[in-house]
Amino acid sequence: MNRITTTLLAGLALGAVLSPAPAAAQKYGGVLNALMPSTPPSLSLHEEATIATNWPMMPAYNNVVMADPFKPIESLETIIPELARSWSWNPSNTQVTFKLHQGVTWHDGRPMTAKDIKTTFDVVRGASAQRPKLNPRRVWYGNVQEITTTGDHEVTFKLKRPQRSILAMLASGYSAVYPAHIPFRELRTRAMGTGPFVLKDHKTDQYLLYAKNPNYWVQGRPYLDGIRYHIILARPAQLSAVATKQVDIDSPSQSTKPFMEQLKPVAPGLVFTPTTRLNFTNVHFNLKRKPWDNPRLRQAVSLALDRNAMIRTVFQGGAQRGGVNGPPPHGNWGLPEEELKDLPGYGDFEQSRQQARQIMRALGYGETNRLKYVLSTRTSPVYVDPATFTIAALKDIYMDGELKQFESGQWYGVVARRDYAVAVNSTGVSADDPDVNFYENFTCNSQRNYSDYCNPEVEKLIEAQSQETDTPKRKKMVWEVDKRLVTDGARIVYAFRINYNAMWPHVRNLIPHANQYTYGRMQEVWLDR
Repeated sequence: MNRITTTLLAGLALGAVLSPAPAAAQKYGGVLNALMPSTPPSLSLHEEATIATNWPMMPAYNNVVMADPFKPIESLETIIPELARSWSWNPSNTQVTFKLHQGVTWHDGRPMTAKDIKTTFDVVRGASAQRPKLNPRRVWYGNVQEITTTGDHEVTFKLKRPQRSILAMLASGYSAVYPAHIPFRELRTRAMGTGPFVLKDHKTDQYLLYAKNPNYWVQGRPYLDGIRYHIILARPAQLSAVATKQVDIDSPSQSTKPFMEQLKPVAPGLVFTPTTRLNFTNVHFNLKRKPWDNPRLRQAVSLALDRNAMIRTVFQGGAQRGGVNGPPPHGNWGLPEEELKDLPGYGDFEQSRQQARQIMRALGYGETNRLKYVLSTRTSPVYVDPATFTIAALKDIYMDGELKQFESGQWYGVVARRDYAVAVNSTGVSADDPDVNFYENFTCNSQRNYSDYCNPEVEKLIEAQSQETDTPKRKKMVWEVDKRLVTDGARIVYAFRINYNAMWPHVRNLIPHANQYTYGRMQEVWLDR
């Protein structure tokens, strides 16, 4: 393949590149008030796997590259430079070199250099003596052989094999560049970035408060004077905060159809922007605990769960069926409906339920020998409602469940420790590329593979699709992996929820993405009031 180069004109300000033709002249000033429905378990983007950290911490940092904030459906083609001013691939697609902006400083005034990027991702990929408390995305960088620097403003990622998706991983909102002079452990309780906003104060269960970075390296940005993230845990209080304009925007994790329907009558003028999120509500199992290691039992569960009824009742129509990758039109890699209909649990539901009962009886269960289990989930309506639906549905196949709830700050520790038997979770895919999803959630050695599903044959298929540079050919390979994961019951997918993204019309340049983890930088947002 010929050398592929993506370049911005040297010295051109990033803000000038990003700004679309404005409907009105941008205004400076004002504080954006944003809803946060849960407390961040910590402030460290690299050590967490929840929107509760991702959304309020992105304004403090920058990435090497980023998803274009004005293009809501993301792909490799919508990735643009950020700290990098350009990048280039070698002919074999095994080496990508980033040339960096000069004059970028950390919030403490120190210069940002290539060493910071190397140090950050050497820690994340496990090539450093420094060890994060949690490292959910280490598996993304298993193909990185070495990271080298040339001077202060050039860094190269050398790969073991071709993998163009490294750009999607680096563009995720979780892939912030950290300062080499501060240990990861310190960034669990404070922020030190190069980003458009400086974290001034935060109080657990109350707020995070940002002020404009007066020395931001992007000319003319940000527009806002600051951001205040209001942590509001109770649903009635969240609704009230949006309706009374205490907050200007809701959270991308909270904006369900029921939430929208409750707001419409009491908040005329509120703007809703629907996007199918790259997050799938799912049931997953601890495969190291019996009897959940039995694929026949998992298949019975999948057959007994009526996905259409879940979408109709729990989500009130605000969700879309899919496999494990985000379905079209907002997802680039998901199985289309014609590929789904023949998979276990996606066809005629009455036939599926009968088949599930037959499997359970063959496994020795029945009315006089019912399977008792504990179903764990996070204390939030978007988790509890599907969990309650699941317990009710599985009663039909001789299973009696008890619901156990965990606060948001506890939840990721519970699943990371595998301290559960069966769980209902919402799995976020933080960049729309199959490598991000497959490696993080379904490969044998990933921390985020909460089920500990491990199939060497499937891993070979995952490796093969990762190396394929022909997109149509790769998509067919991705679909085959998706079907295998669904059939194996690696995680039982209910649906991909539709977000309705509520905001008041005076908020400008905040374009909701299907990928909720990439558009929280806020440097382009301004207030028209």
